[in-house]
Amino acid sequence: MDTVTLLLIFLVSCILCFYTWNSMYRGQNLPPGPTPLPILGNLLQLKSGQMLECLSKMQKTYGDVYTLYLGPRRVVVLCGYDVVKEALVDNRDEFGMRGLLPVIDPYTMSHGVIFSNGDRWKELRRFSIKTLKNFGMGKRSVEDRTKEEVQFLIDEFKRKNGELIDPIYYFSQVASNIICSIIFGNRYKYDDPDFRRLMQIINEIFIGMSSPWGQLFDMFNVAMKYLPGPHHNAVKSAYKLEKFVQEKMEIDRKTLNLDCPRNMIDSFFIRMEEEKNNPSTHFTMKNLFKNMTSIFVAGTETLSTTLRHGFLLFLKNPHIKEKLQEEIDRVIGRDRVPEPEDRSSMPYTDAVIHEIQRYANVLPMNLPHAVAKDIQFRGFTIPKGTDVFPVLTFVLNDPKYFPDPFTFNPDRFLDENGDFKKNEAFMAFSAGKRVCLGENLARLELFIFITTLLQHFDISTPENPEDMDITPQMVGFSNIPKPYNISFSPR
Repeated sequence: MDTVTLLLIFLVSCILCFYTWNSMYRGQNLPPGPTPLPILGNLLQLKSGQMLECLSKMQKTYGDVYTLYLGPRRVVVLCGYDVVKEALVDNRDEFGMRGLLPVIDPYTMSHGVIFSNGDRWKELRRFSIKTLKNFGMGKRSVEDRTKEEVQFLIDEFKRKNGELIDPIYYFSQVASNIICSIIFGNRYKYDDPDFRRLMQIINEIFIGMSSPWGQLFDMFNVAMKYLPGPHHNAVKSAYKLEKFVQEKMEIDRKTLNLDCPRNMIDSFFIRMEEEKNNPSTHFTMKNLFKNMTSIFVAGTETLSTTLRHGFLLFLKNPHIKEKLQEEIDRVIGRDRVPEPEDRSSMPYTDAVIHEIQRYANVLPMNLPHAVAKDIQFRGFTIPKGTDVFPVLTFVLNDPKYFPDPFTFNPDRFLDENGDFKKNEAFMAFSAGKRVCLGENLARLELFIFITTLLQHFDISTPENPEDMDITPQMVGFSNIPKPYNISFSPR
């Protein structure tokens, strides 16, 4: 290597180092954090599959608010309930923007209720919440559809007659079918070819986002977004899901009645018609597709994963399952269908469901936020547009609010009289402006599914409960339980 080449390499290195110092440190009063390398940032200090462990170590060194760099992308990490509440609740407007999620952003392009910002987000969120709440305008409610779906699952388990099964397939089906019922207005039979295709597509999206390639894309998106490879699989699968939605939409559109919407797509079409002369409307075909596909993936994976965690925890703790069944038998009995109103009379059941959600922590990193303007926060300056990670794991496992947090203990949600006790640090659905829009639906689904299944079935597994590992495993963005087999035997 000649002298000129060496000199050029030295000069480029100096420029990169100066750029790093100038853009990342000098005069910005940022929260502290590990020193980033030029271009790479702190990527060498983050390990795929061990993100939470790495962030926890940084918290111990730098405190509850610190800065790290995913390549050149600056991120502020928030740890613990007090800090996350101060940001998402007390400063909800400043921390209420959606941050960057590179693995799926090339598909969403800031459209749809989950990934948009500003007026677009406000309009789509208002529409989505209203449609879920008043679904069908007097037609069958979401509650009715949830009760219907759990009955189909009961019939399916009865046909198994106590056979050992992997619950992944069944819980994913019921979760997806409820979303199908909301979006399309009808459910699918479990062996329907179209339904199997839908389930495969949703699984492909989840795998694409959770794969090591997908995680690497999120950490080093600046260069990888221009390179071909498997890190684009999630986006490709999202377009497959959009095509699936479009096929069903075109069929329904031919019989659309503007006075009587049958599903969420009909309701969206009606708003499009109402605002067809509004040049700034957000009710467009692009937002329709991005809205429906986002709700599909979010609504399927979160419920399915939480149910899988829940029944694994019941197998591990049979005494909790038995106490839960005693309350179900006492309040509901075995003959009538559980109603949402029963929950207020079932404090132990309520406590168990809360503890399942806390312990399972299905979205440990939360979705990224971003600050809407320069803000002074806890003595530091966070510049406008900076991505923020309000890590839910550090909230739901905060020992200040959840003593012995890594133990599954529903009693933490009960007072001395056995009544349900709220805990302000329970943020399973996040908090603030970006709190999960499907929170009420998820609460309804979990209560109906858990109480109805335990009302009709005893559960068992050949594995010794003492040998079962219930520790959630972080795969990509989600905490999933380790695989297990379970038997549902009629009571």
